Amino acid sequence: MLKKYIVVFLISMVPLVELRGAIPVAEYWQLNKYIAIPLIVLGNMLPVPIIYLFARKVLEWGKDKRIIGKFFTWCLVKGERGGKKLEKKASRGLYWALMLFVGIPFPGTGAWTGTLAASILDLDFKKSVIAVMVGVLLAGLIMMAVSFGLFEVIL
Repeated sequence: MLKKYIVVFLISMVPLVELRGAIPVAEYWQLNKYIAIPLIVLGNMLPVPIIYLFARKVLEWGKDKRIIGKFFTWCLVKGERGGKKLEKKASRGLYWALMLFVGIPFPGTGAWTGTLAASILDLDFKKSVIAVMVGVLLAGLIMMAVSFGLFEVIL
């Protein structure tokens, strides 16, 4: 049984799959949701600071490399330009948008993508991590409601 909890923890760390894939697996395996959900949320959040702190550094490192340099430079320039535009338009609402982007469980959204965008856009670390964390909790609640059949009662 412990093995299954470890597997759902690891699934929640996989980019693009994240908690959106781990919660249905936990439900399929009939794991105790009071143990599985916090474990899955923790697994989904664990890579966030690492992604934020190193994504931009990797792009900075690679911008002058022969094969990858143009693409990495493009990512940095586009990210900085986009970040400045977004901050002017949205100001404090930018972090609400980040939270919703992470929290609404659609393909391509999630903690990895949101954190990567925050890092490239050079957003504030603390505010970004908080927005992603709240987004992960929101996504967890939505996926839990869907996976554990809570919407069937309402409908």
